[in-house]
Amino acid sequence: MDAQPAPKKRPYCSTCSKPARVCLCSRFKTPLLDNSIAVTVLQHSLEKNHPLNSIRIATLGLKNLTVVTVSDVNTEVEFHIRLLKSKLLSEEEKEEEPLIAATVSKNGYTCSVLNQTDSVKPDFDQILASQVGQDAISNGFMVKKLQRKLGNKPNKKLDEEFEEQDEEFEIVVPPGTALLFPSKGSIDVAAVNFEVKHLIVLDGTWQKAKRIYYENPWLQLLPHLRLNLGKLSLYGEVRQQPKEGCLSTIESVVFAMKGLGHDQEGLDALLDVFESMVGDQRRFKDENLNRSQPRPTRGLRF
Repeated sequence: MDAQPAPKKRPYCSTCSKPARVCLCSRFKTPLLDNSIAVTVLQHSLEKNHPLNSIRIATLGLKNLTVVTVSDVNTEVEFHIRLLKSKLLSEEEKEEEPLIAATVSKNGYTCSVLNQTDSVKPDFDQILASQVGQDAISNGFMVKKLQRKLGNKPNKKLDEEFEEQDEEFEIVVPPGTALLFPSKGSIDVAAVNFEVKHLIVLDGTWQKAKRIYYENPWLQLLPHLRLNLGKLSLYGEVRQQPKEGCLSTIESVVFAMKGLGHDQEGLDALLDVFESMVGDQRRFKDENLNRSQPRPTRGLRF
């Protein structure tokens, strides 16, 4: 018996990662926006390939945007934080050692500050109130995430394990950075009285975004912003939102930029592309629903 040929895979656009027949690239009617407020997206590792992920639109539409993949803490991770400029460190210390080190596991986190003699381990609220925290806000900092993994030692018994550390990311957090996240102490974007030059946003479902926030305690060093718009997301019924007022990541980025005074022409065009992508998904749902409906049987003729 001849082998059946493998079914052909549908072609995908290598730029927008969508199926070729619903490619988004030609839907952008304006040039790449040179956004003055740079954006860093911390994207959950399970969100990247979601067919309705909205950050693909921001990637294609905004020039100053960086996407960083963030995974869950499965065993233990370390964060090393170095200030970009600090009066507390010598030049050698700036190059060699982190000023703040944090360890995160499923049981919570601990952190320590370089050259601190106090035996009590501070939390990030205490660090934020210290000179170190003020330096981090005013001068910026660099954060590195190291994921600990267990593996088998080469040429050793199979049950003998050792720890490895893989660098997951290293991010520069420049002065003027704020986090868009509705924490208890967050500030309404419309009420911000300082210049925001850089915005960090979390990309994933609400549960995934909260997990990113709590597993990356260095985010607590940043001022937190929130949106109070009372708008319904363009996602509509195609992707469930946990409550009214929850928006897609691209909607959040656009409305935050507008609220911060960056009402650049072309931002609304990004939402037009997003709305068209949601419309594609709505049509697919309707088509699949129609296919699943039983066809009416015709009566017998005599």
